[in-house]
Amino acid sequence: MADAFRAHADAALALINAGLPLRPREGQFLGGLAFDANPLSEKQRNWLVILLAKHGLPPLADGGAA
Repeated sequence: MADAFRAHADAALALINAGLPLRPREGQFLGGLAFDANPLSEKQRNWLVILLAKHGLPPLADGGAA
């Protein structure tokens, strides 16, 4: 397994750039995360964790703190 993502922005960009089929709402969510340096809310972190697992990408290292 690849190394875990150290920042939520890196994880969001990886999902966007992987060419995976994303729903419009998922793309909007990930685009916002990719450029937001603020810590994730619990709900945002949970959704990002779900998307990473769904698409077979590494998990977040520490909950996605930037």
